[in-house]
Amino acid sequence: MHTQRLLLRFLNLLVGIAILVFSGLSSADPPSRVARLGYVTGAVSFSPGGENDWMQATLNRPLTTGDRLWAEAGSLAEIEIGGAMIRMNADTGIAMLNLDDRIIQLQLTQGALIVRVRRLEPGQVVEVDTPNLALTLRHPGEFRIEVDPYGDATTVFVRNGQAEVYGQGASYVINARQAYRFMGTGLRDVQTVFAARSDEFDLWASDRDRAFDLSVSARYVSPDVIGFRDLDVYGTWHVDATYGNVWFPNQVVIGWAPYRDGHWIWIDPWGWTWVDDAPWGFAVTHYGRWAHLRGRWGWVPGPLRARAYYAPALVVFVGGVNFQITISSGLVGGIAWFPLAPREIYLPAYSVSRDYFEKVNISNTVINTTVINNYYYNPNITNIVYNNRHVPGAVVAVPKTTFVQSRPVAREAVHVLPDITENAPVVIAPPVAPTQRSVHGAGAERGQPPARVFERPVLARTAPPAAPPGFAAQQPQLTARPGKPLDDAARRELKPAVAAPAPVVRVVPPAREATRTLRPQPQPQPAPKAGRRAEEPLPASSQPAGKNRRSTKQELEEEARKLQQ
Repeated sequence: MHTQRLLLRFLNLLVGIAILVFSGLSSADPPSRVARLGYVTGAVSFSPGGENDWMQATLNRPLTTGDRLWAEAGSLAEIEIGGAMIRMNADTGIAMLNLDDRIIQLQLTQGALIVRVRRLEPGQVVEVDTPNLALTLRHPGEFRIEVDPYGDATTVFVRNGQAEVYGQGASYVINARQAYRFMGTGLRDVQTVFAARSDEFDLWASDRDRAFDLSVSARYVSPDVIGFRDLDVYGTWHVDATYGNVWFPNQVVIGWAPYRDGHWIWIDPWGWTWVDDAPWGFAVTHYGRWAHLRGRWGWVPGPLRARAYYAPALVVFVGGVNFQITISSGLVGGIAWFPLAPREIYLPAYSVSRDYFEKVNISNTVINTTVINNYYYNPNITNIVYNNRHVPGAVVAVPKTTFVQSRPVAREAVHVLPDITENAPVVIAPPVAPTQRSVHGAGAERGQPPARVFERPVLARTAPPAAPPGFAAQQPQLTARPGKPLDDAARRELKPAVAAPAPVVRVVPPAREATRTLRPQPQPQPAPKAGRRAEEPLPASSQPAGKNRRSTKQELEEEARKLQQ
């Protein structure tokens, strides 16, 4: 009998372990990183993944798979993704084909990008797909990629680092200080592009890079924290006896509190997401924790050596379905929140594995494994004491309509008596379903960019995931479970409710990694004609004619035939 009981306990233990393992495998964790729209000048438009509409791009908006950006004439934009900076020139259109922990995959169908890759972890890659080729960046460096307005040619400049280009049946390595212009999709029709003086786009990108390279805040935060460079300009670092390095904003209004100047949006797969209005607001609202120290709010970053995990908003929501606040017209449904303090647990509203749950917490604050286990396996714990909940002015409340319609919080925030918020229950996510406006965000509607820009097919080295189903397809389920995002499996089963544009991607045939270095024969550089752009290659009629040009093309064709074999 004793042996049977032991056997039964052992079997129960195995079943329990199996349940934990397979439950973790069944739900795909969201990426630990996003992109941030960190700089905009001029007219830059944005379209969320799976949607047809275009809006004015909003500073600090998190970007993820499926999102599209268009910079009109006279405009510039900067996108930050972990160890990479992507800068868009005027008349440039890009789409996020894929963004996860392994790959940054962009579609560039027109215009110019400057990509600065500061670091890549083992196995990570940056890929830029154009109508003529797929460009992969596996080593840090600086690269400029241009696609002409008709999509007929792609020019690749490797300032430093190393790049690989893949076409139909051919692939090459391009080393530092080399530049080539490719026509067609087979990498056979290629011209050498000679180095020239930097243009205004290059100079602007260099100035931005210089500020990042000299950042003081890089000493105090994980390099994966997006937006840390802006902390240098708008705040000061101090050492606190309790928390160590703490950043304090220099200029905020009296009564200011974190998560007050901005608005809420809905982004898959995280759900309700905070977008801060302050240029320095991205890092301090998606990483770390806030502490109220000697009458001031200070931001406490996570461990310096930990790989930072992005969170949509590190807050605790107050109230529930019946939570109400008073405005001029009387009682209305309300939503309130306050920032998490150091050493307090973050409970995601989206489905995550035990491993993700641990990393999103230990990368953003100091907390032990026992506490993490208690919260993960007992998500209904209610007797939690939150430090910031009792700080005067820490709790921010707005009507539900303000929250759902992505309206400015600071302008419509309502003062709520402390006894109301302290006695109300806390919830992981506000029990309110998003609307189309929640997905679009605060930007004003804009006209669509030229249709040809995003309809052009591109070559890809990596097959991107299927296009997002869009909000209309998800709305019934999101309404049935207010505040709870769909998990990855449920989202994959949906079919788009509206015909949203999907990128046309042609994956190049499987081939070995590029090993041959592209070496067209050097040719003397004629003096550029007046009025020609510095980086533009000379037309064929101006190139040295005859033997040299023909032999270069023959060499490339021969290399392509060898690769195909």
